[in-house]
Amino acid sequence: MVKSVVVTGYKAHELGVFNEKHPGIPYIKKAIEQPLRTLIEEGLEWVIISGQLGVELWAADVVFSLQEEYPHLQLAVLTPFLDQEKNWQEEKQERYQSILAQADYVNAISKRPYEGPWQFRAKNTFLLDHSDALILVYDDENEGTPKYLYEAACQRVESEDYTLIRVTSFDLQMIVDEETYEM
Repeated sequence: MVKSVVVTGYKAHELGVFNEKHPGIPYIKKAIEQPLRTLIEEGLEWVIISGQLGVELWAADVVFSLQEEYPHLQLAVLTPFLDQEKNWQEEKQERYQSILAQADYVNAISKRPYEGPWQFRAKNTFLLDHSDALILVYDDENEGTPKYLYEAACQRVESEDYTLIRVTSFDLQMIVDEETYEM
């Protein structure tokens, strides 16, 4: 049974999204919501993100809206290091702080500020070690930062009971088509 799931994927800029009014965001949120609903019905308790701009913060929005229907659902934000938002634009820092304020649990995996790429590798290992599943918005044909967690998750799936749910560009296009057709 999946009690905890990590939700991650592309950073906003990797998708060409530079503000929260981008028309693609509601489709990405819907693509995250669908597998989350299924997992919740099967006993999901925790959604875990690392607080990256993009898919992860949109996933937090989805969790907050699902909490109205499923009050037992909880959000954990486990950042790779302290002050990850330090160099972000003020507007993005405010949005991030708002997510942290609403989360049920917040902590940093490395209790130090950014020192090197090893902290991202450590984050990936920690997230996989402390979850039962991964929902990943990622497409092999459009590599980006999720590639490393995807590769580690694939190894995990082969060696133990771990669930990997991928949301690809094909899945997103199907949601767009369904929404457009319904209108």
